[in-house]
Amino acid sequence: MKKSRATAADSSRPITAAAALARIRKAIRAIPAGSVAGYGVVAHRAGLPGRARLVARMLAGNDDPTLPWHRVLRSDGRIAFPPDSEGFAEQIQRLRAEGVVVVAGRVRGMPKTGGLDALLWAPPRGSSALQRLES
Repeated sequence: MKKSRATAADSSRPITAAAALARIRKAIRAIPAGSVAGYGVVAHRAGLPGRARLVARMLAGNDDPTLPWHRVLRSDGRIAFPPDSEGFAEQIQRLRAEGVVVVAGRVRGMPKTGGLDALLWAPPRGSSALQRLES
């Protein structure tokens, strides 16, 4: 069995590619109808932090019609398909059918996390750059 570079969240031992893909599928299936998640969030929920591209590759080769692939987006809420593609139109249609607001290829209301760096380095709320420099 082919090994993935991913490691189990609770161990430093490599897991098989099949096990990693099974975790990703399970994380995608756990996204409720009417909700969305970014590729990185799915990877993290699958116990594979930092493996957003693995999630994208798995979805690109997905042949399971029951997998709710349409609920996975870029971290900024944009649909990853080119705007003039059939996949783009289908993803918008599926999301809207679940009550998700999509405007110009971007889901509205998706939390903007910016990742750990944004949380650590963001200025305190209500402070300006000048106030921070003066203190």
